[in-house]
Amino acid sequence: MAASVILVDPLPRTLEQIMAPPVRARLERLGRLVISESRPMNDDEIEALLPHTVAIIGQTAMPRERLERAPRLKAIINVETNFLPNIDYAACLARGIWVLTPASAFAAPVAEATLGLALDLARGISAADRAFRTGVESYGLEANLDTIRFEGAPVGIIGFGDLGRKFRELIRPFRNEVRVYDPWLPAEIIERLDCRQSDLDTLLERSRFVMVFAAPTTENAHFIGAPHFARMQKGSAFLLMSRAAVVDFPAMLAAARSGHIRVATDVFPVEPVPADDPVRATPNMVFSAHRTGGTTDALFEIGSMTVADLELILKDLPPQLCRRADPSIAGRLRSQPVSKT
Repeated sequence: MAASVILVDPLPRTLEQIMAPPVRARLERLGRLVISESRPMNDDEIEALLPHTVAIIGQTAMPRERLERAPRLKAIINVETNFLPNIDYAACLARGIWVLTPASAFAAPVAEATLGLALDLARGISAADRAFRTGVESYGLEANLDTIRFEGAPVGIIGFGDLGRKFRELIRPFRNEVRVYDPWLPAEIIERLDCRQSDLDTLLERSRFVMVFAAPTTENAHFIGAPHFARMQKGSAFLLMSRAAVVDFPAMLAAARSGHIRVATDVFPVEPVPADDPVRATPNMVFSAHRTGGTTDALFEIGSMTVADLELILKDLPPQLCRRADPSIAGRLRSQPVSKT
């Protein structure tokens, strides 16, 4: 029998970026690596490898007809960390092919950055720095007339997957009342983490800080718009931490520009953001260039989770670290693939 092939097609990632040398060595012991990192692997090369491929690491398109030409395939692990609409997920499930993502590697750094941005919006930290550098700073109470305290403030979390749950755990010492809106979850899961299940309007009306961790789907494009921002208390903070597509982005900018709310965002409709985009001049906003999750340690965790689960799968054991694609959910996700590492 020909050697088992592990097809590595990881762009925009590279193996060097996501695997420390000892983890890379473990991967190499599992099969013959065929790697394409300078460009996506071309179709002819993929077709030649399919009969011998036992695992795919990357974002290679795998429709049903390709799956049928890959009789030894056991796993597809998406290291870009989004379930993309280029795989026949139902066919994979029927064949017993594990389709996985190590996306939870990003949960801790995103939660940490969200807390940092929330504190900045609450206390005007970066705004005070800019004022000081230009010689127009204020002192004492005068400098804090528009600030709010994060400790004890009502918090709303929209989307309660890995990111939302990690953030909830991180803020426990701040003793916030936490409401959660996530129509895909039962109250039992939400309440188990000391949160209150809420409808969207109530969450927006009663929260001083609203964190959006919801993934974009076929149903929720731009589902938070001008009427929702109007429901928020004046001076409240809105933090967009998942994907720009879940909000009406111009409406969000208008709400910030009007002074009704203060906003932080790590994501944008087009990335990289053009240098002359007027969004850069919007007041009452703190910007982050889609950087909150992509820390060096988080990227290495992607690699270690991938290899650890692949070791199990190739022993005919179930994976333990990565999240498996559910066809009923994966087919509805519409995350824009990352273009920057």
